[in-house]
Amino acid sequence: MKILVEKYLRYLNVERNASPHTVTSYQNDLSGFLAFCSKSFDVPIEKVNVDEINRLTIRLWLGDLSEEGLAKSSIARKVAALRSFFKYCFKRGHIEKNPAHLLIVPKKDKSLPKTVTQSDLERLMDAVDISTPKGLQDRAILEVFYGTGVRVSELVGLNITDVDIRSKQIIVHGKGNKERVIPLGDTAVNIIKEFLKQRTQLYGNRTDSDARKALFIAASGQRIYDRTVRFMVERYLKQHSEVTQKSPHVLRHSFATHMLDNGADIRIIKEFLGHSNLAATQVYTHTSVERLKNVYEQAHPRAKS
Repeated sequence: MKILVEKYLRYLNVERNASPHTVTSYQNDLSGFLAFCSKSFDVPIEKVNVDEINRLTIRLWLGDLSEEGLAKSSIARKVAALRSFFKYCFKRGHIEKNPAHLLIVPKKDKSLPKTVTQSDLERLMDAVDISTPKGLQDRAILEVFYGTGVRVSELVGLNITDVDIRSKQIIVHGKGNKERVIPLGDTAVNIIKEFLKQRTQLYGNRTDSDARKALFIAASGQRIYDRTVRFMVERYLKQHSEVTQKSPHVLRHSFATHMLDNGADIRIIKEFLGHSNLAATQVYTHTSVERLKNVYEQAHPRAKS
């Protein structure tokens, strides 16, 4: 089975063009399942036979994960990984029966997206020292995140040619290599213009042809890394916000929520975020309703008995 998992991951990467994050997540999930099967069957991982796995094996593994206190959302992702893997094995003729065919995905716990207040974001932006090329880049990254709602993977993939200063827009390469055009606000445009004047000062010995195309540069002189961006955003959020979740995705949530609060059509927000269906975007309407409820309870004299 170990060899089949490796073939499946290559299939995801090459034929399905899955994101590196998805491939890594599925690899971890399937490795965990393999380890469980190895222990259950009392054989080395290399000796686990895919034909010996049935629905009961899978359900016992999911039961163990639940007893360990794993969140429903994490279990749901692992179920999705198994279903996809065994579907691949069945279609390729590696197994005669798909043990994950009727596997039920546990319902995820509904949680509202965490957001940063507009006042906190203003303080955060103002606190960035833009007297250096590195500081200018930090500010530009934060402005792009909050000003466009892009994902981390989309931001690190941005090239200079994706930014149109004159038209005040960027071209984003989203999931499945789908392109979308997102407007840039004046604040983001101005800071990017200043950053581009000093961007080459971030080059180093490891700067290659890809880095010279990239919009944002890592300390090594190469294209900026996902992890570098996450650490940077987390640092600024810790210093200037009380939000419990401190990641770039919080800025994406804040972008969508603040747009909705200020009257933007949810269908337009869907296009900005690159969601494939409206259901994924509608969670932000719940966020806004909760905010309205809080304001009502605090402001109306008869809201509480």
